[in-house]
Amino acid sequence: MGVGDVSKRILLGRKLRSSQLGETLLPKRIALPVFASDALSSVAYAPDEVFIMLSLAGASAYVWSWKIAIAVALVMAAVIASYRQTVHAYPSGGGDYEVATVNLGRAAGTTVASALLVDYVLTVAVSISSGAQYAASAIPALSGHEATFGAFLVVVLMAMNLRGIRESGGLFAVPTYAFMVAILGMCAFGLIRLALGDLPQVESAGLEITPEPGLEGPLTTFALLFLLARAFSSGCAALTGVEAISNGVPAFQRPKSKNAATTLLLLGVIAITMMVSVIVLAKQMGLKYVDPHDLDRLTLGGQPLPEDYDQQAVIAQIARAVFSGFDPAFYLVVTVTGIILVLAANTAFNGFPVLGSILAQDGYAPRALGSRGDRLAYSNGIVFLAFMAIILIFAFDAQTTRLIQLYIVGVFVSFNLSQLGMIRHWTRHLKTERDPAERRRMVRSRVINAIGLSFTAVVLVIVLITKFLAGAWITILAMIFFYLVMKGIHGHYEKVAEELAADEDDKVMPTRVHAIVLVSKLHKPTLRALAFAQATRPNVLEGVYVSTDPTATSRLLEEWDERRIDIPLKVLHSPYRELVRPIVEYATEIRRANPRGVVAVYIPEYVVGRWWEQLLHNQTALRLKGRLLFTPGVMVTSVPYQLRSSQIARERELRDDFRVRPGDLRRGQVDSRRDREGRR
Repeated sequence: MGVGDVSKRILLGRKLRSSQLGETLLPKRIALPVFASDALSSVAYAPDEVFIMLSLAGASAYVWSWKIAIAVALVMAAVIASYRQTVHAYPSGGGDYEVATVNLGRAAGTTVASALLVDYVLTVAVSISSGAQYAASAIPALSGHEATFGAFLVVVLMAMNLRGIRESGGLFAVPTYAFMVAILGMCAFGLIRLALGDLPQVESAGLEITPEPGLEGPLTTFALLFLLARAFSSGCAALTGVEAISNGVPAFQRPKSKNAATTLLLLGVIAITMMVSVIVLAKQMGLKYVDPHDLDRLTLGGQPLPEDYDQQAVIAQIARAVFSGFDPAFYLVVTVTGIILVLAANTAFNGFPVLGSILAQDGYAPRALGSRGDRLAYSNGIVFLAFMAIILIFAFDAQTTRLIQLYIVGVFVSFNLSQLGMIRHWTRHLKTERDPAERRRMVRSRVINAIGLSFTAVVLVIVLITKFLAGAWITILAMIFFYLVMKGIHGHYEKVAEELAADEDDKVMPTRVHAIVLVSKLHKPTLRALAFAQATRPNVLEGVYVSTDPTATSRLLEEWDERRIDIPLKVLHSPYRELVRPIVEYATEIRRANPRGVVAVYIPEYVVGRWWEQLLHNQTALRLKGRLLFTPGVMVTSVPYQLRSSQIARERELRDDFRVRPGDLRRGQVDSRRDREGRR
């Protein structure tokens, strides 16, 4: 096993056979943290964004916070109910993309795909940036280096996901469940203290908020509605990640659709409970919270705050006050919150590669995205997602408040098209269904999807109006870019398929085969190539040598005559010491002289066993093959000659082939390997 194989084994684990795909499927207890961590983690920043938006009009606007929480909860409930219909109707894992493509056409499906791709990248960027900000608050040494630390976290997540979805899910389950217990426990304890009348105030309760210029005093009806719309659109960030389960149905254990629907229901109940509880507690505990870049709007008794004032996140302030006198509980909440923000990106690392593989199968993405790696994960999709997220993190310096403005536009575009597609799906099936019970079920499902479409359409309009100038236009441009790229890729694959389609002309034999064997020296590889070319019985066979040194050329011609080789040797003079160009030009001239013929070029190559030996041999041959590939009517054949060092690679491959792996004895594969070894 080579150094590269050893490193890969250490980082990713041993390879899995395709037949072991069933072993990677997820039970509900693992699927919940794998696919729901994004939606659950939004509790760590969605309430913050609601209070930031309301603070523009001062602390008096916080009276609307719980009403906004209820509105967001209603939208989430409608979307969850809608997606429960989707996972039953389309369990293949295409999710919104498949629904839109089947029911609304290819253009709608491509639009949904572009929206989801952008949203997945933003999910990673927002979650990791938020986690990096939490880490910088706890570790002063990271302050100012959040982007670099965020990029490091993305690489770690990428490596964990390359090990396979089940293994990464097992690693993420513990912190995700710890986050649920910590937040729900904090909220329950806080609400109990509220009921008992001894709920303490948060550390920022004594501060005052100076409204933004133009928002002082009583607001007009229009200004108030616009402010509430902005707060509502920011709070709707809590809905991101809901669609991931519909894209990941194939990863569930059987019955897949039922398990996915149950997981969706659990996700909705937990996420709604946590978000509403956090916002209600924050309001009751006197929270004052502004944009981290506008801390000068916070004052204490009319006096500015110290320049080193550190505004803690909403959850951190609630936890410190609720668990006053018991610091371990506070640190537990803050720690698991920071961890879940990082792990929330794992939802995208599971959804993006699956969507990429489906797009690759349909010809809208590079075929490489549809290939599974050693651990049966879609490795290329995972790496591409990590690369794009790192670019965003550095571009926005890991600032969550700036990135959040780009968020949720894409996901609500996919929500709307998906719900419209589901309505058409049920309408189409109702035309042919005759069973009364089944028709009632379909009508009920269509009503649920219609309600979901109504809610998500309203939210999309609000988001576009309130966030367009704040950064949503960047998301729209990115969606247009991905849409055009996917259409271009699909067009390319269609053109290639059309060109490659076989017809009667492909059966016509070439009228003449002119074979040339490249000669650098008269040694064993050259003699083997000459013998092989002669065995193919071409119409014309000749050796070709590029002369750059008269002395070496004379020596070769003498040796050629001494060995009495009955094949003519053609010498191409190269005054500028080029090796590739003379051969390409010569092959082109032969082809031009006989357009219906074929020029067969035989290239002797060394086969070596060590990676560093590859750098010392065959470089000219590689360049030549690269040039000849673009020459019509020219066929290139490599004639390998195995050097002694190549035996090292062969022995290494045999050792790896016959090595007994864990589970081979149970699967009865040890004896079959021994039989193969005996036959060899």
